[in-house]
Amino acid sequence: MKTTFGRIVAALSAGALLAAGPVKIDPKFQPYAAEQRVAGDLRTAGSDTLSSVVGLWAQQLNKAHPGVRIQVEAKGSSTGPTALMEGQAQFAAMSRAFKSKEIDEFVKKFGHEPTQLRVAIDCLAVYVHKDCPLEEITMPQIRQVFSVDSSDVTWGELGVSDPRWRDRPISLYGRNSASGTYAFFKEVGLGGADFKATVKEAPGSAGVIQSVATDPLGMGYSGIGFRTPDVKVLRLASDVGEEAVEASQEAANEGIYPLARNLYVYLNYDRAVGLDPLRAEFIRLIYSRDGQESTVKDGFYPVSPRVAADDLAKVGLKFPEPPKPGTGAPSDKGG
Repeated sequence: MKTTFGRIVAALSAGALLAAGPVKIDPKFQPYAAEQRVAGDLRTAGSDTLSSVVGLWAQQLNKAHPGVRIQVEAKGSSTGPTALMEGQAQFAAMSRAFKSKEIDEFVKKFGHEPTQLRVAIDCLAVYVHKDCPLEEITMPQIRQVFSVDSSDVTWGELGVSDPRWRDRPISLYGRNSASGTYAFFKEVGLGGADFKATVKEAPGSAGVIQSVATDPLGMGYSGIGFRTPDVKVLRLASDVGEEAVEASQEAANEGIYPLARNLYVYLNYDRAVGLDPLRAEFIRLIYSRDGQESTVKDGFYPVSPRVAADDLAKVGLKFPEPPKPGTGAPSDKGG
């Protein structure tokens, strides 16, 4: 599905995505200030998980540079590498890293690896209906519930004693195989095992949430940014007997939430040629305070200033220094 900038913004206004608890953005991030005026066509392709926040970044870039025309395609992370290699998009939005095979194909064609930018942190969450009495789950139980390694599981086997759930089988919901979320959950949550054939697949993350919200016996997985009041996020423990933790910025940064992951934007960057102004301004916006505020608005967690500085340096850009005392903030914000 190709989605123009205007359609994405309209879709974003249809419903708010909820973050899990208060989220802090490091004060070292500076407001976006354009270094140069840019115009032209900007295209991204890939992750459905990232489509909304990419739309927010696009809105901000278009406001600062009205001559920029933006198109976002969100068919799943597996489509991003192909679009990037074939020149159909300048950026591949990915909810997983490039696979070794994809990197090899890229290097064979261009002579260098694709450049990976870490743009946000996400907690992949396990969702149940808001009325479900289950409050937490372990990683071994996740594999038991979703993988072909085990037979169908009832709610009682997870410790639910309520007779309305206890003896009933769990209805399973997830993403399709084109999704980076699918790949990450399979690798980390299921230890690489295949999904049960009974998992009902949705083409988008919001579809998983909608299905669980309307099915009292439902359980599904999706990014934390897609949480709504109609579903419950389960606390997650790495193993039996360990403390279950909530999906939060602190837990993700401390490495104690088992399903935390980076979200990425990839580009074809040739050091010998350098970065064109249009892509440079988009990247600088992502790593500005404005861009990271959009990341939080969409339910994800911001990256650290160190990550931002390291990844800006990959494409020859510098992390903006805060203004010196008494000099005031930069006056040019690209408007």
